[in-house]
Amino acid sequence: MEAIDIALAAIWYGVFIISTTFHEASHAFAASKLGDPTAHSHGLATFDPVPHIRRSPFGMVIIPLLSFFLNGWMVGWASVPYDPYWARYNRKKAALMSLAGPCANLTLIIIAAGAIRLGIVLGYFHSPDRTDFTRITEAFEPGLANSLAVLLSISFSLNLVLLTFNLIPLPPLDGTGILALLMNDETVERYEAFLSQPGISMFGLFIAWQIFGQFFGSIMTFAMNILYPGQHYGAV
Repeated sequence: MEAIDIALAAIWYGVFIISTTFHEASHAFAASKLGDPTAHSHGLATFDPVPHIRRSPFGMVIIPLLSFFLNGWMVGWASVPYDPYWARYNRKKAALMSLAGPCANLTLIIIAAGAIRLGIVLGYFHSPDRTDFTRITEAFEPGLANSLAVLLSISFSLNLVLLTFNLIPLPPLDGTGILALLMNDETVERYEAFLSQPGISMFGLFIAWQIFGQFFGSIMTFAMNILYPGQHYGAV
């Protein structure tokens, strides 16, 4: 394996671990503040990735590395526990807990975008002619500036993936819980009864993954045009 592949894998994995930990820890902190101490009592209300890796070693170690070496980018998962009885009787609070994870990813997108714009102002970065997960911005010079451009590109794109995918309103994704903010109690009860059926989470993940690729390209194009006003990415 070439050294450049190992370096790129290290950047990808570092961003994945930070982003996933921030997402899950935000769920845990929100739940604790809103009245459910379950995740906090399991030691998961922390930005230290180690407890999250111990809880989900397959989703945070094996699958991310395997997906990188097979596809060139990383995918994986983690989770924090919550009290289903608390969620049932505090539906709005549970919905806010669900929203905390995507908000964490949005925060990381904004930070990456701000760093990219600063790099452009300082003359280190420029907008790319073509984009992919590692080329949201490009450096004028090789070396440290180029490594930083790749790091920020992956941070921007991976968190956009996590934000968008988790907002799909299918179980077990965060979008499912967020929907409760838009429902009355009777509708929520019927919805929860539907979600409790055996196998519904696996079916939901399968459908979400199938439809994600149908619209994420448009989301990425939209985000690039916000990041680079006037560039008209995606225009024919």
